Amino acid sequence: MIGIVSYGGYIPLRRLSRMQVVQQMAWYNPLLYMLMAGERSVANWDEDSVTMAVAASFDALHLVDTKSIDAVYAASTTFPFDDRQNAAIIAEALSLQDGVRTVDVSGSLKAGVTAIVAGLDAIESDSARKVLVASGERRYTRAASTLELLYGDGAAALVLGREHVIAEFLGSCAYHEDFIDHYRGAEKRFDYPWEERFIRDEGFGRIIPRAIKAYCEKYHTDISEFATVIYPCPFAREHATIAKKIKSAGVHTNLHEGVGDTGTAHPLVMLAHALDSAKPGDKIMVVGFGQGCEVVAFQVTDAIENIKRPKGITVSMARKKDIPYAKYLKFRDLIDADISIRAEAMPNTSLSALWRHRKMIHGFTGYLCKACGTPQFPPYPVCVNPACNRSGQMENYSFADKPGTVLMYTGDMLAASVDPPAIYGLVEFDGGGRTLLDFTDCELDNLKVGSRVAMSFRIRREDTTRGFTGYFWKAVPLME
Repeated sequence: MIGIVSYGGYIPLRRLSRMQVVQQMAWYNPLLYMLMAGERSVANWDEDSVTMAVAASFDALHLVDTKSIDAVYAASTTFPFDDRQNAAIIAEALSLQDGVRTVDVSGSLKAGVTAIVAGLDAIESDSARKVLVASGERRYTRAASTLELLYGDGAAALVLGREHVIAEFLGSCAYHEDFIDHYRGAEKRFDYPWEERFIRDEGFGRIIPRAIKAYCEKYHTDISEFATVIYPCPFAREHATIAKKIKSAGVHTNLHEGVGDTGTAHPLVMLAHALDSAKPGDKIMVVGFGQGCEVVAFQVTDAIENIKRPKGITVSMARKKDIPYAKYLKFRDLIDADISIRAEAMPNTSLSALWRHRKMIHGFTGYLCKACGTPQFPPYPVCVNPACNRSGQMENYSFADKPGTVLMYTGDMLAASVDPPAIYGLVEFDGGGRTLLDFTDCELDNLKVGSRVAMSFRIRREDTTRGFTGYFWKAVPLME
């Protein structure tokens, strides 16, 4: 039996009220009135498709031995690098083995489901024991556009394998059409959409039912056998119309009201949301849309009752905080705000230093003294315990999964920051070890000594001149 072994999801903390956008921008684009209900998820300024995929992957790997992961398939249309493998960054942040195969899957919004099928093929052919499929998306839109209200940011991840399968793989089907509902040319920042009625009628409304029909004919099954049918469609009315066309009573919500369309990640996000409440025996069909469709189906097994469900999409959807529209515009670089003279200096990243310290920077790996058991970060060959001070007795020790407690902090209004003040301080980790860290997803007034924090992989600096994104770990306050 092959299928899903574990799953995880991540929706960023911030939500943008669509009504807020309508109130401020409908004078310019009255069409926004049609989309004023609900809210959409918004990535923080230090989040992108890679960092969110890492967060979702940590959620998915909570019960999985990372040494058993043989491949990472990362899917997105908004990867930060065109010529640097993004899946390799994810693998390094997760401290996976050096021998893991890393693959980027992109070029279409169905890439997330394509990555699932590719991962299942790898397991079926015995070229991998377990495969991590991670998909994240942070798409840029023009201000006051309908896409600004339809899109959302988020990520989801699946661990595929043969043992302890919670959802058995039933089959897959590909359906290809070079239908262009939107596109984004090379070096372009924004999607270019076509007319909405054409997209609805000739795109989602025609292609998705055809793909589902093709799957049912291939496997001699009927749509009524599926407890849940998942397909992306950001248009609420058309989403309901498709449900009538395929004659299914189990169509999953498109999550438009609280999240928005998360692009390549969206079929996986909806699948993770469905698995949060799935019961043994449930059959689930997942459709990815983009230049045709990719269809994959699973059946939930009894094993799902025996696992500790991950934090997943349900929990991260409930954990939310409103973001003002002006701050959203700045986070997306849609307004050119002064960031002070201190931000003008932008030295290049030393790639040789990054290579030497990659496990520390990307994997948040320190040392553990084998002589006395003292953890320390950053890694240093001499034990920091004054009662030990042994040298050469160190082994790697990951702090990425260790929660901690705030010992001291400050808010710095002089430091250049996209979201001032820059907040940083000293964190003591459970089990030992202390280090100075930036804080994110928090306000200075809400932080206090003794606050509990978790670690999160985030953007540390963006060199827009050279196109390089640098990552490190930050502290995120735990919700009480």
